[in-house]
Amino acid sequence: MGSLRTLELFNRYISDLQKLYRVNVEAVICDAHPGYASTRYAQDMGLPLYKVWHHHAHASAAYGEEPGHIPWLVFTWDGVGYGEDGSLWGGEALLGKPGSWRRVATMRPFRLPGGERASHQPWRSAAALCWEVGIECPVAPTDTTLLHTAWQRQINAPVTSAVGRLFDAAAALAGVCGEASFEGQGPMYLEALCRYPKDAVELPLAHNSEGLWVSDWEPLVHTLLNSTHTQSDRAAIVHATLARVVVNQAITIRAETGVDHVALCGGVFQNRVLTEAAAVRLEREGFTLTLPAKMPVNDAGISFGQVIDFGYRES
Repeated sequence: MGSLRTLELFNRYISDLQKLYRVNVEAVICDAHPGYASTRYAQDMGLPLYKVWHHHAHASAAYGEEPGHIPWLVFTWDGVGYGEDGSLWGGEALLGKPGSWRRVATMRPFRLPGGERASHQPWRSAAALCWEVGIECPVAPTDTTLLHTAWQRQINAPVTSAVGRLFDAAAALAGVCGEASFEGQGPMYLEALCRYPKDAVELPLAHNSEGLWVSDWEPLVHTLLNSTHTQSDRAAIVHATLARVVVNQAITIRAETGVDHVALCGGVFQNRVLTEAAAVRLEREGFTLTLPAKMPVNDAGISFGQVIDFGYRES
């Protein structure tokens, strides 16, 4: 949606589809992010407008394939999506059902130096994690003084809890990918390096001041900086650790709520190694697990999730 040509085609296809299927749009559902071109387009249509939070749409898309189990615990892990608190979510666990999701767990947030540029420069995510814990980043460019100063002053450094950016950081710290030509390149390389299982790093899980369960990635950073581990070792440790996070959060939330139906969705769960590891452990712990099969787990399923979420909200 970043070019005039794309916007023109977008507008044309909306018109063509209405003619083809002989329907007239009477209302519009869009993402809640105020800066999206699609959101601005929806607002300009002058029709009744309904906004759905990005990760609510992910969770609702998973629910929409197999409705009837209420409530669900859905892990919505991806790159970034606009959250209810104005930060960039991406490592959330949501409890409930479409139309009434509630965030119950997340990852320790950190600030991304350079904002959106981090998606194509994984070293920025690595630098963010290192700076958060007060250490130098060995994979950052030689002179990052200005960037570090801007980060300290919270200039163009939005807060995120995104597991996708954690994977970026891990890829950079493991020496796999510091610069990417497309979003997700670092995590894909990291996944490909997994040759055998490794023990997970135990990440602390604690309540924060908002009543959310938060997993702290700091011990994983120190492990990734340990040069005695090979790249394959580090890749395997990252996947094992994040699979353990899913299970630990699920067990903790089940103890509080009794909910034992879990779903995994969001672009991060395109990662086969992570998803299989989490699925095996969840089922071993007695959870009923849903993995989307008819709709993509990434943003290609968002529009379907938006409709499902809206439908339950209105019913």
